[in-house]
Order: sequence, then C-alpha cells, then structure tokens
Amino acid sequence: MHFDALEIELERMSYSVIKASEIAEYVYCGRAWWLRVQVGYTPLNPDALANGVAYHQHHGETVARAMTVRRVALILLFLAVSFFVFWIIRTI
Repeated sequence: MHFDALEIELERMSYSVIKASEIAEYVYCGRAWWLRVQVGYTPLNPDALANGVAYHQHHGETVARAMTVRRVALILLFLAVSFFVFWIIRTI
C-alpha cells in the first residue's frame, strides 16, 4: 500500500465510530470482523442476522418498558408508605 493511501486510510479510521457490537464481533472472531470491515465480505445468512437484530431490538424495548414499570411501582410504594406514616403520626 502506498504511503499516501495508508495515511488516508488511517485518517478515515480515526474518525470511525466503534460500536460495542463491533468490539464483541472482534473479540468473538477477529477474522470475521476483518473480513466484514476491511474486505467487505457479506455473510451467507443475512436473514438469520436480520432476525437476530429484530429480536434484540424487541428485547431492548421490553426491558425499557419493564424498567419504567419498576420505577412507577417504586414511586407508588414510596407514596403509599409516606401516606401510611403520615396517617400513623396524625392519629397519635
């Protein structure tokens, strides 16, 4: 590779955003990451990969909803305990 081309490639790479999924892919199989990013190889199972992405998006939404419900439940519990303590103090 010519020096100028290498310099341009390094500059392009320095501005790239590295996603957590890319790190995980590299840790799992550095060769697969290299083939996809550097060579442009496309996997033979794009449907399975698309299904996996859809599943993880759905799962993420489910987790976010569960966390919201948990927060609301904790707020309601705090309010119930506060009202109960207030009622006990007021009746004494």
